Amino acid sequence: MLSWLANAWRVPELRRRVIFTAVVLAAYRLGSWMPAPGVDSQTIENYFGGQSGGVLSLLSLFSGGALARFSIFALGIMPYVTASIILQLLTAVIPSLEELKNEGESGFAKINQYTRYLTVVLAAAQSTGYAYLFKRQGALPVDTGRIVLIVITLTAGTVLLMWLGEMITTRGIGTGISLLIFATILTSAPAGINAWVNGGPMEKLFFPLVALGIVVAVVFVQEGQRRIPIQYAKRMVGRRQMGGTTTYMPLRVNMAGVIPVIFAATIMAFPTTIGQFIPQTQNWINANFSPTNWDYLLFEGLLIVVFTFFYTAVQFNPVEQANQLGKYGGYIPGIRPGPPTALYLDTVLKRLTLPGALYLAAIAVLPSLFIRYGGFSQATSRALGGTSVLIVVGVALDTMRQMESQMMMRSYEGFLR
Repeated sequence: MLSWLANAWRVPELRRRVIFTAVVLAAYRLGSWMPAPGVDSQTIENYFGGQSGGVLSLLSLFSGGALARFSIFALGIMPYVTASIILQLLTAVIPSLEELKNEGESGFAKINQYTRYLTVVLAAAQSTGYAYLFKRQGALPVDTGRIVLIVITLTAGTVLLMWLGEMITTRGIGTGISLLIFATILTSAPAGINAWVNGGPMEKLFFPLVALGIVVAVVFVQEGQRRIPIQYAKRMVGRRQMGGTTTYMPLRVNMAGVIPVIFAATIMAFPTTIGQFIPQTQNWINANFSPTNWDYLLFEGLLIVVFTFFYTAVQFNPVEQANQLGKYGGYIPGIRPGPPTALYLDTVLKRLTLPGALYLAAIAVLPSLFIRYGGFSQATSRALGGTSVLIVVGVALDTMRQMESQMMMRSYEGFLR
């Protein structure tokens, strides 16, 4: 471990990328502590301290607590993530966007431009909703001009984070947006560790074993893939013979990533948030949408399974993949090209997606089960389990792969085994 760290530091380009990434992440964390102008941060923190759940708590987690402080980065990077998901889904149903996707780099640049525009719209709408909510709590000034200034500040903060994420992707190491979410999740780890240290004897004894088991399971499933053998026929291009090689098409068990979990958690927490605006419904919502109720957990798991199949279908099109194979003279041994290949890929994908969807559902509901039956504290289970571990481990593996490729290009021995 120490040897590859030393080797990585000796590579000038890799060293510059790591330092640049660290500086940007430090600036991001500094901005998450800078309050927006005219905000009573203490009143907002007290308001969040009385929350037992809801989409606000989820969004505060993904902003590293910046929302609970109502800082200039209170919205975090989630408006950009939401806009990216919306554009991906629209690409599958709007022909003009699908044509842009098929144009290559120029089309992707245009889709990214649309994503940025949609991010600004979502950030402005979200910051306006927060301003209305916290104004009712007495944490924001009643002056309309100051409210507009706060909305502009929060929207500009999201745009700045979007730019910082793209800069990390271009000049740093890893995927910028994922690393920003990674950094925000890690900020909740100290609170979880403190809750574990101050917890009961059963929690102190079994939680490290449970956390280690979750990490091992996440790594095992995230790295799991089905390799479809691909054979390319020999063909003559000019005087050169091309093809005749054998490779494989990797189909991951969890191709959808953490997106279905975020979707399902947001939908399930939405009624709780609505209750903040309509106090008359608060008691009914608390009784029927408690995160530890079996009805809640089963419905959340069902949503995760449905979203996993849907998002995987958006990410991987068997018909398109079969056409691409036929275009370049590739085929799966024992499977006829064309529709039979598409049918075979679709069958394999469905068989892989089902265990992947069940795995995501289990990871998402585990913290609630630990709270209800394991005697674990809410802070420990939410901060160190479930979705948090899934995001942290996934981003860490992706960053390590990129560092591995940088090391291998310079004849250094990698560190992934």
